[in-house]
Amino acid sequence: MAQWYRNALMKFLNKEADWDTDTNVMTLHTSTYTPNLDTHAYVSDLTNELSTASGYTVGGVTLGSCARAYTAANSWGTSRANTTAYAVGDVVRPATGNGFLYRCAAAGTSGGAPPTFGTVLGRETADNTVVWENVGSGIIQLTAANAVWSSPFSAGPFRYAAISDRTPATAATQPLIGLIDFGSNQTGGGGALNVNFNAAGALLLFIP
Repeated sequence: MAQWYRNALMKFLNKEADWDTDTNVMTLHTSTYTPNLDTHAYVSDLTNELSTASGYTVGGVTLGSCARAYTAANSWGTSRANTTAYAVGDVVRPATGNGFLYRCAAAGTSGGAPPTFGTVLGRETADNTVVWENVGSGIIQLTAANAVWSSPFSAGPFRYAAISDRTPATAATQPLIGLIDFGSNQTGGGGALNVNFNAAGALLLFIP
């Protein structure tokens, strides 16, 4: 799941960006780009994008099917299940809704019976080896189709994927929206490259 460039929320409020109707793209960047989620706001702040070669083209790929939705906690479609593996970032509600959503903060396997979920925002609940964080009473999802670079793709190494709104005219006015850190350098293996978003969405905004 992508992290927010924190200025992105201001860009949406200022009507500088529109997830539903603008052209949103994903670009790949080497480890020599040093992200600053607090201060990087526009494409002009990005550095060290991969060059056009080996299946990559400068400017990245356009994200399709961009949409947004708000869901109240008790209407969230994924409820916590017994004896189930969860990854960091997974979002659930209790099987019997209590008005709050919970994000997996420590990966593991849930217990054989539901825990007593805490109802204080930001507090954590232990569930066997999973740790759940109370993240709020609702969620805004920005969704998109997975990013795909067609075969053959052997470009790299790259460490980061940046999501930006390219509808404004210049790099100095094109807002940065999200960033994926792969954790280490990656290089295409010759087939297609797929960057798959979490099933919950490309970016999530939790509402207290």
